[in-house]
Amino acid sequence: MKTPRTPFAHQLAAVGVGALLLSAAAQPAAAQNTPPAQPPAGTLAAAAPSGPYSLQRAIDVAWQNNLTIRQQQLTTENTDAILRQSRNALLPTANASATQNWNYGTSVDPLTYQFQDQTIRTNNFSLNSQVTLFAGFQLRNTIKRNQLDYQAGLSDIEKSRNDIALNVASSFLQLVLAQELVRANEARVNTSQQQVSRTQKLLKAGSVAESNLLDSQAQLASDELNVITAQNQVAFYKLQLAQLLNLSSPTGFEIEVPTLPDPDDVVQLTANPDGTYQTAVGLMPEIKAADLRVQSSLRSVEVARGAYYPRLTFGGGIFSGYSSSRTTPVLTGELEEVGQFPLFMEDPITKVRTLVPNTYAIALQPGFRSLPDGFFNQIKTNYGKQLQFNLSIPILNGFQVRTNVQRSEIGVKQSELRAEQTRLQLRQDIQQAYSDAIAAQRKYGAAKRQTEALSTAYRNAEIRFNNGLLNGTDFNIAKNNLYGAESSMIQAKYEFIFRRKVLDFYEGRGLGL
Repeated sequence: MKTPRTPFAHQLAAVGVGALLLSAAAQPAAAQNTPPAQPPAGTLAAAAPSGPYSLQRAIDVAWQNNLTIRQQQLTTENTDAILRQSRNALLPTANASATQNWNYGTSVDPLTYQFQDQTIRTNNFSLNSQVTLFAGFQLRNTIKRNQLDYQAGLSDIEKSRNDIALNVASSFLQLVLAQELVRANEARVNTSQQQVSRTQKLLKAGSVAESNLLDSQAQLASDELNVITAQNQVAFYKLQLAQLLNLSSPTGFEIEVPTLPDPDDVVQLTANPDGTYQTAVGLMPEIKAADLRVQSSLRSVEVARGAYYPRLTFGGGIFSGYSSSRTTPVLTGELEEVGQFPLFMEDPITKVRTLVPNTYAIALQPGFRSLPDGFFNQIKTNYGKQLQFNLSIPILNGFQVRTNVQRSEIGVKQSELRAEQTRLQLRQDIQQAYSDAIAAQRKYGAAKRQTEALSTAYRNAEIRFNNGLLNGTDFNIAKNNLYGAESSMIQAKYEFIFRRKVLDFYEGRGLGL
């Protein structure tokens, strides 16, 4: 499964801030069985290193194991390979070829260009090279475009790392909150047990009615159920965090509980989203990636326009061949009779020529025979060279070039819109983060004052209950009101810390606790 790569504020909306901040006692049972909101990025798992995890260590392990990051790295490596290939396209090409053919029956000898009625074996060898001298600057613009795509890919890796770090920080704080709620509920169980014991003594003394004991025992049972519910939430969030780290099992997985400041000790936040936005624009990798892709799309336009220009290439080659039908004459060292010719005698006076009877002249010539020409001799004698310039001038190709240019220009507009949308989303996320952080800080202050007031009311109700002046139902209401206020205060504390860390992230201060 793939880890969401939405901006963090949207991620919070998807996960549900309430999931982070709801009390374990207040969450429905169905939510406890829901699959983790942030599943791991892959199926391969690593063994859990020993020792408790700090937030930074958890983030480091997630970066190392997360398959989404690995996939993004492979995608970027592929983009790098494309970039190298576009650079190599400036180099000349060189190719060698060799063929062997058999021709049966009447055929033309490819080397002698004579008709032959026999089986002929021929071999052809060639070596060719070509270099592009001019192609409308398409090659250089392609290199620049691919270089921008590679840089955008590196920013995508950084964006994936940020997403994973934010997901881990969210789950880490969820687990810390769940553990604190367990401790709070365990303390309530201890208080309820003491109250049951005290009520039993008061009942024996006749100071309170039996209904008070029954109410106290019912309250104890409710508190014990809340402890179990809170423990289930700890197991749930521990599993969720272990899956984000892509560990094989949450068994033995523990975290270091950080010392977190009280929201009252933090300077009151003032809304300054514009300043944070200006800082984040220069830091967030998704902004850089969007801008790089706008530049890449501009280069794509230049590549498409390059097809309007002529294309000039220069090439050369060498070649040779062999034919089994090719022969060469070889002298035998003997004289061969060519023919016999009659002799004539001429009268010196009359100049009349008369045949000499029974006398002939014999014509001789050196003897020779045709032998197959040797393979290496033919390779040497058939050797040839070639140089050529090739100029291709586009005139009309179904308006393909114009269409490609128009599509590239539309791609530029789409990239610009995506970049603007990325900036708009970042601005809205920061504004929402400021609003949520300020609201959480105020909520904590109000919840703290409510807890202090309800603590006083609870102590007063406890005295009245122990003296038989207050029934168990009203006492449990006062007690539950206090517990609810304490839970709200704890939730508000972690909500503020969480929102504050989001702002720190946008301002480049990291996610350390």
